[in-house]
Amino acid sequence: MQTINKYLLIFTILLSPFTSIGQRFKKPQNLVKYDFKKLHFGFTLGINALNFNVQKSNNSLNNDTLLSILAQNQKGFNLGIVSNLRLGRYTDLRFIPTLVFGERILDYRFNETNNLTINSKRIESTLIDFPIYIKYKSARYNNFRTYLLCGVKYSLDIASQYKIDDEGQELVKLNNHDLMIEGGFGIDFYLQYFKFSPQIKISHGLINILSKDKTVYTETINNLKTSVWMLSFTFE
Repeated sequence: MQTINKYLLIFTILLSPFTSIGQRFKKPQNLVKYDFKKLHFGFTLGINALNFNVQKSNNSLNNDTLLSILAQNQKGFNLGIVSNLRLGRYTDLRFIPTLVFGERILDYRFNETNNLTINSKRIESTLIDFPIYIKYKSARYNNFRTYLLCGVKYSLDIASQYKIDDEGQELVKLNNHDLMIEGGFGIDFYLQYFKFSPQIKISHGLINILSKDKTVYTETINNLKTSVWMLSFTFE
């Protein structure tokens, strides 16, 4: 949560000079007819942090040696293609298939014969996301406008190892299908030849993606759900 708040603060500080200048001076508008297009396309790129929401099972309470399970987010990057359908003056329907590269770490802390040991399980993911959003826009002022996003996202992990034989390595395996709800906000800047939009999005998984086996690393977890934030830059 502290990481998200930090990036929200940075995002606000970076955009505040543009907002204050736009409120003071009336400027000639760029791309005057842009918002009247029924359909337009673009691309997006950015950074992300994949993480887990961990819900422990009752088995973890019965395990005397396992002290805690902690999830660590790791930074990755993403790129996608934007398809935007105009629904009305202030609303759009957006479909943005995105390729996401990232990883997550689960730290298992054990107390064995009064010695604290930490076993870290690194889980790499390559996701193909298929999100559908409703974009609600404010009125345009000069060459910018703010907007909100909300929607659902299906995610396919093409790097999932849930079917492989780990040969005794005790891997933490994830199912390759996921479903998430997602929300975010951003600002559209109308430049001379294209529209530039920085935005922040947060996703929360709806289903358990843990592939259970007989090891302590999965038997002690009841639910493992995805948590993601993304800082993206869209060019349309």
